[in-house]
Amino acid sequence: MTYPPPHQQQPSKTPWLWISIAIVAVLALLTTGIFLVVRYLKDDEETQAADRVSTTTSTSASPSPTSAPIAIPGSRAPLPQRPAPLADPTGCEYAATPDRPASKPATKPADGAVPAAGKATVTLKTSAGTIGLDLDRALAPCTVASFVSLAKQGFYTGTSCHRLAVEGLQMLQCGDPTGKGTGGPGYAFRDETFPQIQYGRGILAMANSGPDTNGSQFFMVYGDAQLPPNYTVFGSISDEGLTVLDKVAKAGIDPASASQSPDGTGAPVLPVQFTEVTVG
Repeated sequence: MTYPPPHQQQPSKTPWLWISIAIVAVLALLTTGIFLVVRYLKDDEETQAADRVSTTTSTSASPSPTSAPIAIPGSRAPLPQRPAPLADPTGCEYAATPDRPASKPATKPADGAVPAAGKATVTLKTSAGTIGLDLDRALAPCTVASFVSLAKQGFYTGTSCHRLAVEGLQMLQCGDPTGKGTGGPGYAFRDETFPQIQYGRGILAMANSGPDTNGSQFFMVYGDAQLPPNYTVFGSISDEGLTVLDKVAKAGIDPASASQSPDGTGAPVLPVQFTEVTVG
């Protein structure tokens, strides 16, 4: 069959009528479809927003511990021993830090000689339980003198431990009145380290922000701690204290706090506030 060329074809009115009706029907379907798609997307956005608000509210209102139980070593690490004893007494210097003023009123210890032998005991009464510390002057005489001075001044009383780590490095960091990890006593003193230092369960050491920047912040190791010997060890933690630290560690890290930290550490779910600090 031969069809006439398109330009010669004379379409009747009836096909145009059906074509018009079809076009109107298609437009109606497209309009309905677009409306449904837009509505679906809007509903989905509202649902996602509600989920985010719900999650944030739930996390902030009731922090949960870490998802998996942490493994804590049961045996203590030996307290490091200096390869050669220090001169007794030993000279100490405590330099004021105008760029880092005291976060809480504190008087720095006097420069001069301090004993490099013997022990001092400190009792930290906290909201989570009592933690006893045994300070060793033979290890770090200047550090012990500073810690004892701050304790007697009430510098630590009323402060809280601001940083808990549960994986790799297992420790609780304390001693900052601001609770942000940036505070200190307004002075600094030199490191008292040596290459043989190793860390582990039961070790008490100073936190720092670089060489010879010791101030008031310290950390208590309750488990593993693979660290270079850059942190002054100045004592050990009592058995009772380790039981308290284990309890705090097992309660976990506040997820809201951990989410703001690049290494996943943060404030403990179980608060540790020093209600009384005594020396004796």
